[in-house]
Amino acid sequence: MLDYEAMLKKGREALPEDITKGERFTIPKIKGHLQGNKTVISNLNQIASTIQRPTEILVKYIEKQMATKGLVENTFVIFNTKLSASKINERIQQFTDQFVICKECGKPDTKLSKDTGVYFVRCSACGAKYSVNSKF
Repeated sequence: MLDYEAMLKKGREALPEDITKGERFTIPKIKGHLQGNKTVISNLNQIASTIQRPTEILVKYIEKQMATKGLVENTFVIFNTKLSASKINERIQQFTDQFVICKECGKPDTKLSKDTGVYFVRCSACGAKYSVNSKF
């Protein structure tokens, strides 16, 4: 009969490699295309859902950072200029670092709230609460 440690080791070896990485929070890369002079993104709603923030706030942040105007239409977001996927992914990562990941414990279990014109991030994991400079 196997002891607990041996069974645990055997079980972990049987797991697929992508499960054992330890990353429980990964932001999907954008999917989209250029349409004339416009950039159409088809999965920004999914990204906003993953980071648990409203799509409108994420769009406003990208608009401000990329100096362009965007429009949310159904499941698509259309920006009025040609934008590279890498630049948009960078901005989404910056947004996540600033408004999603807790500065105290580094976990993504946060809520964004607005109180008297100031945005606050409150962490459900460690209880930290701090204000953030809103750039949207």
